[in-house]
Amino acid sequence: MPDYDAELNAIGLPCPLPVLRIRKALETLEGGQTLYVVATDPGSLKDVKAFARITENELLEAREEEGQYHFVIRKRISSR
Repeated sequence: MPDYDAELNAIGLPCPLPVLRIRKALETLEGGQTLYVVATDPGSLKDVKAFARITENELLEAREEEGQYHFVIRKRISSR
């Protein structure tokens, strides 16, 4: 059983599409839930890290494996 709540396949998508799809996918999740993402755009490693920092979502995992970039992002719990 996966240890995340949703999955996003961003394989083959060029910059900035992986981050835009991540933003949209996170909108469907509740605060505290996690999103697993796999992408092939080399810039996604830097872009996803920056996105998580700017949006205050928690990047739990970021790794490269055989030309694919894997991320696990926890949606921030809104204080509103």
